[in-house]
Amino acid sequence: MEKFYITTPLYYVNAEPHLGHAYTNIAADTIARYMRRILGVHNVWFLTGTDEHGQKIERAARELNLIPQEFVDKMVLKFKELWEKLNISYDDFIRTTEPRHVKFVEKVLEILFKKGDIYLSDYQGWYCIPCETFWTESNSDNLCPDCKRPLERIKEKNYFFRLSKYQDWLLDYIEKHPDFIKPPSRYGEVLSFLNLNRLNDLCISRPKDRLSWGIPIPFSKEHVTYVWFDALMNYISAVGYFDDNERYISKWWPAEIQLIGKDILRQHAIYWPIILNALGIQSPKTIFAHGWWMVGESKMSKSKGNIVSPFEVISQYSVDALRYFLLREVSFGMDGIFSEEAILRRYNSDLANDLGNLVYRVVNMIEKYFGLQIPQEIDMKNLDDLTNKLLIKMEDLVKKEPFYLQLPAVNFNDALENIWDLINTANKYIEDKKPWILSRENRIVELRNFVATLVKVLNKIAELISPFMPQTSNSILEQIGKNSLKKGLPLFPRIDPKY
Repeated sequence: MEKFYITTPLYYVNAEPHLGHAYTNIAADTIARYMRRILGVHNVWFLTGTDEHGQKIERAARELNLIPQEFVDKMVLKFKELWEKLNISYDDFIRTTEPRHVKFVEKVLEILFKKGDIYLSDYQGWYCIPCETFWTESNSDNLCPDCKRPLERIKEKNYFFRLSKYQDWLLDYIEKHPDFIKPPSRYGEVLSFLNLNRLNDLCISRPKDRLSWGIPIPFSKEHVTYVWFDALMNYISAVGYFDDNERYISKWWPAEIQLIGKDILRQHAIYWPIILNALGIQSPKTIFAHGWWMVGESKMSKSKGNIVSPFEVISQYSVDALRYFLLREVSFGMDGIFSEEAILRRYNSDLANDLGNLVYRVVNMIEKYFGLQIPQEIDMKNLDDLTNKLLIKMEDLVKKEPFYLQLPAVNFNDALENIWDLINTANKYIEDKKPWILSRENRIVELRNFVATLVKVLNKIAELISPFMPQTSNSILEQIGKNSLKKGLPLFPRIDPKY
C-alpha cells in the first residue's frame, strides 16, 4: 500500500466532546497506528477536525454573550485537549472557519453553479435546528424524524444542488461497489432507501437575514452556505486543490476509509458521493458507519442528561483502559451499552488480572532470578512441549493478526480477543512450568530459557497492542525492551467496585 488516508467526521462544537466523539477518534487512531506500526505503511494521513458554522453555533454563542468566532475558538481547545489525553495521533486538524477551507468551499460552489448543478428556487418546508436538516414533510406532531424535537416552518428563497440528477448514478455505483458502505447492514439500508425513494434536490444555502454565521455564497450577497455542504468539503479541502482547469489534485484522495457515526450516514453515503461525482472527483473507497454508545436503552444526548464525559472516565480508569473497553466491548458497527459495571469488569478482569498480572510476574521473575539482566536468548534446541506450544501460538497470531484490521473489514474486538488468548496462554504457561521449582532445584538453564521465552512473548504482545493501547505498550517496552530491567509501577492496579 503506497498511501493510506483515513478521516473522522468533523465534530460540531456547540457542546463539549462526549464519549461518542472519543469512540470515533480512538477507532481512527487505532487504524492509523496499525497501518504505520503493524503493516508498515509509510505514507499514512489521519485527518480530524471541527465543524464550526450553522444556527446552533450562532445560538450557543449568543447565550454566552460571545461572537461566534470567540465561541468556537474556546470549544475547539476542549476537543484538542481530549485528543491529546487520548493519544490521538492525527496528522492534520481542520477547522471549517480556516481560510484554506473557506476558499475551497467557495471554489466548489462556483464550479457547481457554473455547471448548472446549483440553482435558485423557493424553499417551503420544515427545518430542524438541532440536526441542521430540512424536511419537506412533517408528521402530525411536527417533530423531527431523527431527533424527535420540534420542527420550524420555513418559507424562503434558497440555492439548491441537483441531488436528484445523480440518483441513478449513485444507485449503480453502490451496487457495483459492495465495500463502499460498511458494515453490510448500513449498505443494505442505503440501497433500500434509494430503491424506494426519489431524492429531493438539496437546499445548500441560508438567507443571511436568518443566519449570518456561515461561508458566504460567492454568487449571492444574501446567502451563506448550508453547514452540511460546507462541512463535507473538509475531507478534500484538507488534502488537495483545484488547478487552473478546475481539476482536483491530491496525492491523498481518495480516502481509504472514512469513519462516521450511523446517525450521519445519509449525508455521507448519499450527499457526499453525489457532490464528488458532480465535481469529477472519485468517491472514497469505504465509508464505515459505526454504532452508538447507549446508556441503558437510550442514546447519549445533552437533552436527556445522560452524556458520559471521557475526561471523567480517563481520570478514574486511565486512557488505555478507556481505549481498550470501547474497542473490545462491542463489534465495531454495532451499538454498545456503557456502564460503570461493564468498564470496571473489563478493567479488573482483562487489564489487571490478565495483562497487568503477566507483566508484573515476568518483571518480578527477572528481578528475583537474574538481577537486572534480562535473559534474551532462547535455546531453541532444548524446548519442552509447553514452551513450543506458547511460541507456536505467538507465531500463528503474528501471521494472522494483520488481517483483523485489513480494510474494509474492521474487527477491533476480534484482534484484541486473539491477543488476550496469547496473554492468558502465557499466564497459564507460568503456572504449568512452576518457575519457583526450577529455581529451588537449581535448574538454571531451563529457568533462563523459560524467562527468555516470556520476555520474547511479552515484547510481541507489547508490539501488537501498540495501536490499541500505546501508553501500555510503551510502558512494557520501557521495562523489558532492553537488556537491563527497568522496573515500573503495576500497569493496572485493581479497582474495588463502588456498588
